[in-house]
Amino acid sequence: MPGTSKYAKDTLVIKNELLMPNDTNMFNNLMGGKMMYWMDIAAGISAQKLSNSLAVTASVDNISFKHPIEISSVVTLRAQVTRSFKTSMEVYIEVTAENIPKKTKQMTNSAFFTFVAVDKNGNPMPVPELIPETEREKELYEGALRRRQLRLIFAGRLKPKDANELKAIFEQEI
Repeated sequence: MPGTSKYAKDTLVIKNELLMPNDTNMFNNLMGGKMMYWMDIAAGISAQKLSNSLAVTASVDNISFKHPIEISSVVTLRAQVTRSFKTSMEVYIEVTAENIPKKTKQMTNSAFFTFVAVDKNGNPMPVPELIPETEREKELYEGALRRRQLRLIFAGRLKPKDANELKAIFEQEI
């Protein structure tokens, strides 16, 4: 929305889930599909907080499963918009698992999701500008344009030669 802006902190979503038997695989660990489902929900709510509209998932970057999550663990998903563009928003999500009886906590997953704000007819609509405040928010904000250009190249919607933000990475002066 031209002329409007929101702070990154206003898009923060924290979602907790207790890992129950119906969400586990045959090893009593969280099923990957259930993790992706939870991540998509948390990231989508964060995108809605920025856009004040419905938001649909446009892409998901690589989701790596660093550690299995045991049954009865508390899974915490933390999602926050990192940058907005014309109608799209990049959302970073981090997942931690805490086994309270064992007194252990570890980061298990992270990913970048892209959402597009849509009106009631499903048409893309402009989103507010995002204002980062903390050092971490600024770091994620600065990298978002490069990540966006990589996504567009992989999707065949941008030619590598037109990815201005990426040229500095690949071109070196001799």
